[in-house]
Order: sequence, then structure tokens, then C-alpha cells
Amino acid sequence: MPKQTSSLRIVLVGLSALAIAMGIGRFAYTPLLPLMQGDGLVDIADGGILASIHFLGYLLGAMFAAKLPLAPKTALRLSLITIGICTLGMGLTENFYVWSVLRWLAGLCSAFTLVLVSNYYVKHLAEIDQAAKQGWIFSGVGAGILIAGLGTLAIMIAQIGSALSWQIFGMVSLVAAVIVCLQIGSEISDAGVDAQKRKSKQSPLIWSIVIAYGAAGMGYSIPATYLPVMARDIIQSPLIFGWAWPIFGAAAFLSTLIAGRLQARFSNRQIWAVSQAIMALGLFLPVAYPDISTIIAAGICVGGTFMIITMMGMKEVHRVAPAEDVMRHIAIMTAAFAGGQMIGPVFASSIYDVTSSFSVSLVLTSVMLLVTTVTLLSGEAGKATPRASQR
Repeated sequence: MPKQTSSLRIVLVGLSALAIAMGIGRFAYTPLLPLMQGDGLVDIADGGILASIHFLGYLLGAMFAAKLPLAPKTALRLSLITIGICTLGMGLTENFYVWSVLRWLAGLCSAFTLVLVSNYYVKHLAEIDQAAKQGWIFSGVGAGILIAGLGTLAIMIAQIGSALSWQIFGMVSLVAAVIVCLQIGSEISDAGVDAQKRKSKQSPLIWSIVIAYGAAGMGYSIPATYLPVMARDIIQSPLIFGWAWPIFGAAAFLSTLIAGRLQARFSNRQIWAVSQAIMALGLFLPVAYPDISTIIAAGICVGGTFMIITMMGMKEVHRVAPAEDVMRHIAIMTAAFAGGQMIGPVFASSIYDVTSSFSVSLVLTSVMLLVTTVTLLSGEAGKATPRASQR
């Protein structure tokens, strides 16, 4: 009974934390971007800049997550509350520079949250022999995206402006963050880590998985930023193009649960490589046949794989890195992903300014994903001894 109760609380806290930090803090921006454009507040270039500023914060957060002077429990609580405040703040001003600061802070805290949850909550489930439930924690991102997507769809139907929309999401995420903070327990440390001790136990990085993870960050970030915009370019009705993002979120939610079952037969890297190839296909589909159907298919392919890649990447780190150095490896992997996703929107918007199309950026990114798929499989032979967190 105590173990079951503990695992349920761990899953709910981890899932909710990622839903707030990633599903709302990061991804509410994507379906709200067309609304901000419609209100005359931003254009494609401005949208790409704001997305990349957010990713810069995410990159820095990933780089410094393992070196925070705060206790991990305190850092997680502060991160969740800050994300709620930043989301709310987006609807209280129209100043682009203030938006930039708010998106940067939200990115910083999103990275802190992902690194802390990926380390402590995923590990705790393995330690209490509940590793099969790890997929539920990562499904929180998809759950948050789905909520943001359906919420934005309702907002568009009700013809609510982007400012009030941000305020609604901000209040919801802030209230949810307070509730989650009250449920955080002893599974995450409330004491600081000795930085010198951590530094003395560093282990070599496996660059093939770091580079592949970074490529996935760039690959998913273009549709994750512009998918509703791409859909609106084809069909103007929000009753149709508005479904692109909820479908993306639903695919992300279900994907990690399916991946958890696949691990009984396939390795982390095998599942990751197939997901990377499917993501590449998803990017290519709207180029081969520009239509709302291929936009939706791209949303399923990318939404249904980017969280599997995140989950498999984090689990692979737990498998190959020494226990005392896992958090540093997670931070570096997350930084690579953040670097890729920071480049993606600016790269795509720059090409869009010249060609008035996302096709070139989608094709080039698709090729990059296929190349890194090969590197993942080529390193599959070098197996490490599985630990509890990989079961």
C-alpha cells in the first residue's frame, strides 16, 4: 500500500510539473502565436525571435541546472511558480522587450524543471520498482500541450484576444504550480550538492547521443513553433486549423505510454532511432504535398515522437552514466536539445523571409535527422550494464 501510494503521488507530481513547465510554460506560445499575429502584435520574424529567446533561456537553464546553489526541492518549486508568473505576465503588456525577458525566464525555469524531474522522479520510480510508470511522467508534456491546444481552440471560437488568453493560461498554470509545490516530498533532495565532489566524479560523454539529441531539438522546434501558422496558411477557419495543435499534444501524450510498452522488446536507442526517422518523415510530408491533411500528419509524426526521444534520451543517460554523474549528463543532453531548438525557429523564419515558405528548412532538417538516426544505431553495439532506472 505505501509503495503504490508513493508511486501514484510521484507520477502525478512529475506529470503535472512537466505539464506546467513544458505544456503551458513552453508550448502555450505555439497556438497563441497566430492570435498574436492576428492582433497585429508580432510577425513571423518576431515570433521566431521570441521562440529563440525562450530557447536561449532553456539552454542556459540546462547548462546550469546541475550547478544550482539552491536545494533541488527549492529550485523546482521556484521554477514552477516563476513559469506561472511569466505566463500571466505575457498578457499584461504588449512591450516586446518585456515579452523577451518573460520568455527567457520561462525557458530557464522550464529547463530546471525538466532536468530535476528527469533526474529525481524518474530515478525514484526505478528505485521503488515502478519503472514501468516512467512513461506517465513524460506524458505530462503532451497532456499540457493538449490542454493548451484545446484551450486555445475554445478561445479562438469565443474570439478572445491574445492578451486575455495569456492571462487565462497564466492563472491556470500559477494555481496548478502552487498545488504541485505543496505535494513535492522527500523524493527530491532539500539539501544542496557538494559541487567539488560532483566535479571529481565526472565521466566521459557519449557524443553520438548528445549530437542526435540536439538534432531532435532542432527537428521538432520548427513545427512546434509554426505548425498552427502553417495550418492557417492553408485553411483560415480556426475550427479546422485550430485542431493542429491539440492533435500534436494528444500524440505526445500517448506516445510515451506506448514507448514504455515497447521497451520490453527494444532498446532505448532502437526506439529513439525509429522515432527520429518518423520525425524526419513528418517534416517532409507538408513539403511533398502541402495540404491540411499533411499538416495534421506532420503534427502526429512530430508530436508522437519528440517526447519519446526525450524519454529515451533521459533513460539512456541513466543507463550509461555513473549514478553520481547522471544529473550532469542530463543537463548536457538538455543543453544540446536546447541549442538545437534555439536555432530551429530563427533558421526557419530566416528562410521563410526569403522564400515565403517553410519547405527548405523542413527538408534540410529532415535530412539532418536521418543522418543522426544512423549514428544512433551505429553506437547500439556498445552496451552498458543496465541499472534499476533502466528496467
